[in-house]
Amino acid sequence: MNPTRTFAALALAAAAACERKPVVETEPVALTPPSFQYPEELWDAGVEGKTVLRILITEQGSVDSARVETPSGYAAFDSAALAGTGALRFDPAKRDGTPVRKWVLLPVEFDITPPADSAKPAAAQETRTQ
Repeated sequence: MNPTRTFAALALAAAAACERKPVVETEPVALTPPSFQYPEELWDAGVEGKTVLRILITEQGSVDSARVETPSGYAAFDSAALAGTGALRFDPAKRDGTPVRKWVLLPVEFDITPPADSAKPAAAQETRTQ
């Protein structure tokens, strides 16, 4: 084999690879707000937790498969997180504009504290009379 020919072939292949456009990939985007059922017994006990799921989002934007990646330490949280994935809808991941299947991590937090924006407005707070 001629080393000069081998080198020339490799140089041509490298040049051709440099001329290819980079692949553009986008992540899936949630279309529906997550709605996970807080397990009643843990709510009543004041227990909070976080389960991280690994979900497979299809080309159509639905969840094909889900599994617990990082358990919360409470089977009820992990089960509720898995059960809630069926209603999720996404704009799927895309590769060069074409929808593709993609595994992603989804943290599911079970938090008893209401969000800060749901606090009572100042006008509705109790006032004292002197």
